[in-house]
Amino acid sequence: MKQIIPGLYTFTSLLIGRVYATEDADGLTLIDTGITSAAPKILRQLEQAGRAGSVRRIIITHAHPDHVRGLPELKRVTAAEVIASYVERPYVEGKLPVPGAPKESLRGLDRLMASPPQAIPGTPVDREVGDGDIIAESFGGLKVIFTPGHSPGHISLWQPEKKVLISGDVLMYPALFGLRLPFAAFTVDMDENRRSVQRIAALKPEVICFGHGKPMLENAAASLEAFALKVMRQD
Repeated sequence: MKQIIPGLYTFTSLLIGRVYATEDADGLTLIDTGITSAAPKILRQLEQAGRAGSVRRIIITHAHPDHVRGLPELKRVTAAEVIASYVERPYVEGKLPVPGAPKESLRGLDRLMASPPQAIPGTPVDREVGDGDIIAESFGGLKVIFTPGHSPGHISLWQPEKKVLISGDVLMYPALFGLRLPFAAFTVDMDENRRSVQRIAALKPEVICFGHGKPMLENAAASLEAFALKVMRQD
C-alpha cells in the first residue's frame, strides 16, 4: 500500500487499473477491486501493512471486469459490505450482462476491440447508493456523484472538505499522454460521458484519483477544467 495523502492509499503492482483504500474510524474502505489477479496482491499488501482483517466496505464505481473481477475473493476473505449504485447492482451481481458500446457507433480499432455484452461472476450488493448519497463511514464522508456514460450507472466519489475526487473511469490519466476520455470500445455512451466530465470539473478538485493512471496531486482543478472545455467542444 502506498499513501497518496493522509488517510488515502493505493495498491501497487496491480496489472491493470487502480484500487484505493481509505482510512476510516472502524477500519478501511476499498474502492474497486481490479482484475482477478489483483485480489491476492491486495490481501498480501494489507497483511504487510498490518491491516489484514480491517476491510469493512468495498465501493464499486462500475461493473466492468477490470474493476470487479477481484470482488468475489475480496468479499469472501473480508466479509466486507459491498456498495454500488442501484443502476450497476444487477451487473455487479451477475444478473445482467455488462453492456458494451453500440458497435455501429465505433470505427477502426475501437470496433475491433469491442466485445459483446457478457455477465461477470456475481457478488451480492449489500447497499445501493444513488446520486447525492453520502457514504458517511468512509474518509470523513464520501458523496456519490452519478457520472454515467462509460457505464450506465457509473459513480464517482467526492470528499468536499479534502477536495478529493475518485473519478473511476470517467477519464484516464495514462503516463506521458495526459488526461484522456475512456476507450470508446468500452463506453456505452460517450456523449453522456463527456457531460459527466463537465460535472466533475465543476467540483474543482485538488486531488484526482483515476481508475487508470497515477493520482493527480498538482494543478488538478485547472487541468480538469481545461480538459472539460476541450471535450465539450467535441460533443
